[in-house]
Amino acid sequence: MSISFAQTRETMLDELVAANHILAHQGVIDAYGHISARDPEHADRYWITRAMPAREVSRETLVEVTLDGAPVRDAQAKLFFERAIHGEIYRARADVNALIHAHSPSLIPFCNSMTLLRPMTGPAAFIGAGAPAFDSRDVDDEGDLNVVTPAQGRALAQALGDHALVLLRRHGVVVAGANLREMTRRAVVAETNARQQLQASVLGPVQFLTQSEIDHRRKGSRDPDRAWTAWLQEARAARG
Repeated sequence: MSISFAQTRETMLDELVAANHILAHQGVIDAYGHISARDPEHADRYWITRAMPAREVSRETLVEVTLDGAPVRDAQAKLFFERAIHGEIYRARADVNALIHAHSPSLIPFCNSMTLLRPMTGPAAFIGAGAPAFDSRDVDDEGDLNVVTPAQGRALAQALGDHALVLLRRHGVVVAGANLREMTRRAVVAETNARQQLQASVLGPVQFLTQSEIDHRRKGSRDPDRAWTAWLQEARAARG
């Protein structure tokens, strides 16, 4: 089964490596976060790196897995154990072709409070009127905050709904996109927006986007690849 976005597997794999380097350089993802992309030729498979820091990812470290999280070829590959996040969201959302689970530092305060994460500027309009949240305690309360079982993954996918971002209580964030470039842009903007919202709240009442402003900006970005190009150049320069 194929999916409808115009990108070859080779291009996607190159961009998956690039997304890891960009988001590591931008401080969005740490040694424990993970990024995936749906295979352009098989909608029931996706690619993710072996368990390793994002800044060290290369084409050779990428592994193809099924939506159940099983490696297609390299059965001995040491992978991130929260693959249920990726598999269950891809299963639930045919429009999503790229995902990140990260522990973005400025987003953690919103994960652990009842204050809504809301868009401060136009680029953050994808957040909508307020980011939804997933609480692992609603599924089970065994003390493990990681999303590792299909039931937990399905509950997380349900909490995400048709949104682009979902906060994980006491844990981190998941950001979705139609492709790697959109997901990367959203992940960086979400971290920036959270930091700006925290800063603005110190000054007094905050002026957020109105619903009409959100709807207008959601019609499309004027130059969707500009940020990707700039961030990739910065990441490559930093790597030498």
